[in-house]
Amino acid sequence: MKSAARTRSLPGLLAALVLAVLTTLWPAAPSASAATSVSTIAEALRESPVYVDPAASGQLPSEAAAALTRQIEDADKPLFVAVLPAGYPTQDLFRNLRTATGVTGLYAIRLGDRFDARADSAVLSRSAVRNLVTSVQGEQDTTTQLNDFTGRALANLGGTAPASWGSSPDDGGVPTAALITVGAVLVAGGAGGYALVRRNRRRHAEEQRAALEKLRVVVDEDITAFGEELDRLDFHPAEQGADDAMRADYERALDAYEEAKRLMAEVRRPEEVRAVTQALEDGRFSLAQLAARREGRPLPERRVPCFFDPRHGPSVTDATWTPPSGTPREVPVCAADATRLADGRDPVMREVDTDAGRRPYWDAGPAYGPWAGGYFGGGILPGLLVGTVLGSMMATPAYATDYGTGYGDFGTDAYGGYEGGDISGANFDSDDFSGGFGGGDFGGGGDFGGGGGGDFGGGF
Repeated sequence: MKSAARTRSLPGLLAALVLAVLTTLWPAAPSASAATSVSTIAEALRESPVYVDPAASGQLPSEAAAALTRQIEDADKPLFVAVLPAGYPTQDLFRNLRTATGVTGLYAIRLGDRFDARADSAVLSRSAVRNLVTSVQGEQDTTTQLNDFTGRALANLGGTAPASWGSSPDDGGVPTAALITVGAVLVAGGAGGYALVRRNRRRHAEEQRAALEKLRVVVDEDITAFGEELDRLDFHPAEQGADDAMRADYERALDAYEEAKRLMAEVRRPEEVRAVTQALEDGRFSLAQLAARREGRPLPERRVPCFFDPRHGPSVTDATWTPPSGTPREVPVCAADATRLADGRDPVMREVDTDAGRRPYWDAGPAYGPWAGGYFGGGILPGLLVGTVLGSMMATPAYATDYGTGYGDFGTDAYGGYEGGDISGANFDSDDFSGGFGGGDFGGGGDFGGGGGGDFGGGF
């Protein structure tokens, strides 16, 4: 009987042994409730700009993820994209991911069928992030949404990619091989290639001259309007009640007027116009300060000009505005245009000449990018122009070559510099990664869960 019992138990023992071995050697399938840790995601993002969670692999095909990675790396911008499953925990997600990654940049997350983003204000303003997110919020297809967001964000984002993205040893020979290949092609092209280059250069030069002539008309109008403001001011440094602060404001305004005229006389390329409109913006703010001092009002805060027409002077508030066939966005407005919008009327818009007649500057040609960039700086301009003709043009790779760079960063504007892509660790402003975007994002308040702190923003 004992022998029979041992015989009957042998298959069971063998089965148990095999199961034990397989359990030891075979990697355990991840539990549906076990989410990838933030540290794991952060580690992956330090090595590559795009992370797709294994549980969300069906959302973004590997080919699309690879193409997105190449696009971000080629742009050399600090954009981090994560695709996570719908059930991923959202409590303090953006802040924790930013802390764990430790790199200044723009962080975008697709979670299930929902999408949101946050950024260090050093590389992109909160209003620009909000407008960029809103512009793709209705797109359900993950690949389309991430491609659209990435294309627009890269055109606007400041800073540079982290050095760790290029640290892989497998990448060592690629640049050299590429340069050798390009050199061989150029040599093989010979005289034909040289002729083509010369022809393209001539065409490019002609296009630049035509763009500059259009800009001259608009900038000369701006300079003239500012000169007329100075005349209407009727301020005399020796007048009764004038003090040193008033005289300093007036002197700065005069200096800005002369500087704008001098710079415009020296402009040879469209991108150089940006310095001219920067000078005019400085001068108008000085006039606003002078007016407040003379009238005994509190000094105005430093704000960018009215979006609808910089000749209206510094903005006083932000208002929601929706361009034709576009998405709502907040724009800086003067007091008069704020009243018009509140009353349901159209603002007074700056129009320029085009082949199709007079059009608002944001629906005109690409040459007006440098003009607008001088007034609004890099940090706010991208968010204002999302979905407009000018904004779409500025998002193309060729735009920077033709009209200059810096429209999506703080690199040359008057409000500070940026340190995008640097390793800052936990030393960042958590307010940049907190707060909801308002209606429409993640079902209310800009969060994933609709409240209770379990979201991207509301729990920070």
